[in-house]
Amino acid sequence: MSTSHQKTSAAVAALKYVQDGMVLGLGSGSTAEIFVRKLGERVAQGLSVKGVPTSERTAEVAREAGIPLIPVDQADCLHVTVDGADEVDGKFQLIKGGGGCLLREKIIAHASDLMVVIIDETKLVGALGEFPLPVEVDPFAFTITAKKVFDALRSAGIERPDVQLRRKGDGLEPFITDGGNYILDCACGMIPDAPSADRALKAIPGVMEHGLFLGLARVVIVGEDSGARVMEL
Repeated sequence: MSTSHQKTSAAVAALKYVQDGMVLGLGSGSTAEIFVRKLGERVAQGLSVKGVPTSERTAEVAREAGIPLIPVDQADCLHVTVDGADEVDGKFQLIKGGGGCLLREKIIAHASDLMVVIIDETKLVGALGEFPLPVEVDPFAFTITAKKVFDALRSAGIERPDVQLRRKGDGLEPFITDGGNYILDCACGMIPDAPSADRALKAIPGVMEHGLFLGLARVVIVGEDSGARVMEL
């Protein structure tokens, strides 16, 4: 079976966490977009929900799917956020941000009563780090910040972090997030102590947020060839 089939299985399984009247955080990325489209089908059948998108792209997909959206500052509460991930380990620790939306994704996830993560089975890993860790930084003095990020990752036990500025598809201009920031992609190989890396990165002026999502996911749904496997903490 294809990963597309697995992503769809995970997205459909996440719908069971959605109830009438909820305000939902709508994640970003290919798997989250499948969920948004499936949610739109339920809305067309009469389900009443409101969505708070984590990216401009997600907002566009949600509007096309017919999902009513509200600004985050008008949401009294966020009941459930459904989002994808680039890596998930056995402790439900995540790496996110491959699409560059990590700051908004983390704000929405942290504000939600429940975060449900939907992935295909290739994203389930024994240890985080094979996927480069994204770090969102202010463009001002980003080269200084990049050096600080390198030092912080070294201090967290990562021997040879490779910190690179993410660029647009042409390879020339920096990639710009929806929030107007840059992304540093940090190839780590393996992150032996994610909480230590989290603390070290958060202490750096200029770092807006990073792609380690720790203690946020309570449900992980893994799409498999035979269906979806639901894991809960």
